[in-house]
Order: sequence, then structure tokens, then C-alpha cells
Amino acid sequence: MQYENEARVFFTAKSENEGFARLFAAGFLTQLDPTISEMTDVKTAVSEAVTNAIIHGYEEKGGLVELFCGYIGRKIYIEIADTGKGIENIERAREPLYTSKPEMERSGMGFTIMETFMEKVRIESRIGVGTRIFMEKTLAKE
Repeated sequence: MQYENEARVFFTAKSENEGFARLFAAGFLTQLDPTISEMTDVKTAVSEAVTNAIIHGYEEKGGLVELFCGYIGRKIYIEIADTGKGIENIERAREPLYTSKPEMERSGMGFTIMETFMEKVRIESRIGVGTRIFMEKTLAKE
């Protein structure tokens, strides 16, 4: 796909970098002058995806998270990827309130939140290889 503009960053899979990921996505998207609500939606979806990579993909053992942002017109494309353990059952993982980490008191709402705030969410995952989450959202007209 040929984007009008794009940016990619890699960062260590540490919980303290979740805020960095939100700011990176927000900073990139400011050039499109999104509404506050749109910006909040994107930051929340990015936060959930990055948190999933850190907690579930790497099980907080470290690794790199990749964050990509791009756009064509007013349509934004975001990808978050890890090379962690992968998702055994994607459909089950997408179910509201399902968590593979109940001992951590996780809400099991990560994918539900992403799907609520973004127009499209697609997940690719392979056991032992990692997970990539693709999200899309069309911003309101200027």
C-alpha cells in the first residue's frame, strides 16, 4: 500500500513504554487535525494493543514492540506487532471478558475496546512467531 505519510518505531516491551506508544501515535496523527474524540479513540486502541503485546505476547519478559502509523487521505492505518508467543485461539481471545491471565486481574476487554474505537481490527498470529494487529479508522472531514 502506498501511504501519503508513514512512520514506524520499535521500542522495548516494557509497561512504561505504553505511554510513549500513545504519544507517538498522537503526535503522528496531529498533522491530520483529528478531533479530541478521534485522538482519544486512537490512543486508547494503541494502548490496548501495546499492553497486549507486553503482557500476553512477551509475558513481561521483554522483546521489541513495533508500532506503525500511516494514512491515505483521512483514513489512518495502525499496526502493532510483537515476536512473542502468539495467540492460540484468536476468536476466543476476541471474546469480551476472556483473559488468558486471570491471575493478573486482567479485564479481558482489550480486543473489544480496540474494535469499539476503530472501524476495522484484524489480527494475525502464529504460535511461537508473534502477533500483528492491524487497525483502521477514517477521521471526520476537515
